[in-house]
Amino acid sequence: MLAVIDYGAGNLRSVLHALSYLGVESMRVVQDPRDLRGADKIILPGVGAFGAGMAQLRKQDLVQPLRDAAYAGVPLLGICIGMQFLFERSDEMGDHEGLGIIPGYVTRIPKMSGLKIPHIGWNEIQPCRTSLLLDGLAPASYGYFVHSYHCIPANPDSVVAVTQYGSSICAMVEEKNVYGAQFHPEKSQKMGLQIYANFLKVPA
Repeated sequence: MLAVIDYGAGNLRSVLHALSYLGVESMRVVQDPRDLRGADKIILPGVGAFGAGMAQLRKQDLVQPLRDAAYAGVPLLGICIGMQFLFERSDEMGDHEGLGIIPGYVTRIPKMSGLKIPHIGWNEIQPCRTSLLLDGLAPASYGYFVHSYHCIPANPDSVVAVTQYGSSICAMVEEKNVYGAQFHPEKSQKMGLQIYANFLKVPA
């Protein structure tokens, strides 16, 4: 069973639509930690501010169950801020603790002349290493980004792909059974559907 976490993220419906298009039949929208029982894969969507999102996950008592599932080996995919939640902390509008599943932190994209923040639009995904999530992707594939903050993994080997936006920005991560995409696969057309299809094939 695939669990999709619902803590009020605005992109939830788009994620569910993409998964339905791929023919996912055993899927559950999770608002309560009890509904995570039996999940063999988890998707954590995300739109909005880091602190507010983590506060909502805590309010719904989902923080420790998500950690427990990840540490137990359940494949977990974080999307946009959902990927940022996987890290230890973020300095977005204060200092906020994340799930701490992947060592590292989240900080604002550096200001540069002519660079608009938030970063909104299509950018090329540049692979750094092999990953199941990249299977079948055409060279020079583009993902759709909407973000002002980016992830800095403590282990550079966790970075699966980067994108260039003034500097090299972490676009995808993988740490054992935990994956993340800073861009929105559900808004990235054929390429994004391939990302989701690849995640669905990750051994549970």
